[in-house]
Amino acid sequence: MGSPTPAYDPNAAPAVDALAAGTRSLRILSANIQAGSSTRRYSDYVTRSWSHALPAGRKRSSLDAIAQLASGHDIVGLQEADPGSLRSGFTNQTHYLAQRGGFDYWKHQPNRSVGGVASSANGLLSRLEPVRTAGHSLPGRIKGRGVLMAHFGDDREGLAVAVAHLSLGAKSRMAQLSFIAEVLQDHPNAVLMGDFNCLPDQPEMEVLYRNTTLRPPECPVPTFPSWKPQRAIDHILVSGELKCRGSKAFPAAFSDHLALAMEIEVPETALRT
Repeated sequence: MGSPTPAYDPNAAPAVDALAAGTRSLRILSANIQAGSSTRRYSDYVTRSWSHALPAGRKRSSLDAIAQLASGHDIVGLQEADPGSLRSGFTNQTHYLAQRGGFDYWKHQPNRSVGGVASSANGLLSRLEPVRTAGHSLPGRIKGRGVLMAHFGDDREGLAVAVAHLSLGAKSRMAQLSFIAEVLQDHPNAVLMGDFNCLPDQPEMEVLYRNTTLRPPECPVPTFPSWKPQRAIDHILVSGELKCRGSKAFPAAFSDHLALAMEIEVPETALRT
């Protein structure tokens, strides 16, 4: 039996002295921020449904709390970040979090808009400058899902980071994961993070493990619902070339998902341009 994965501490300095030669420690965070809305119990989905359409409640203070959490990381993937509709007070939440969290680089991928009242996007915050970014629409019975890609370092050997928000239905997820596997199959250094809406051992996840170097999490962390986490449906998957140095879940203000954090070791060569 191998040694247990060490606990993740977002406030501790990276254990540089323990890193393998030629590697760099990166802190990764994935968070479904629910556009800054508050959900603390199942009944809130009904009683607070107005917060998903109106610029009311404490969204700005929730975003500030998420920015504080994000600031302790190097690369952050966001799901359900509002790109600037009525419910966010026309604030691009990815940009806002980048400014408040002290990130020099940010990118967003709007995926779904409901009449301009409520919009949703994947987002990326980074302290490292990506060589390029790209957004891809994902297949599915209902449109409005996507994967946001960022590439760091040399084209093939460089680090590829993908942020995704998958569908609720298994058939749609299968098609979406097949698409993502095709995009990532040629990248030996890859990170895929986001809200998968499924457990890591679901049958549709096998398409990733078979066709890419991504591997299942060593110790899945429950993230949903945030007030009583029972299901591990938010994931940070890393390729075989990368080493996980610990993971942990944290509140993303009052989102219905906990944020998932992980520290990884990345070959320095994967970050060189």
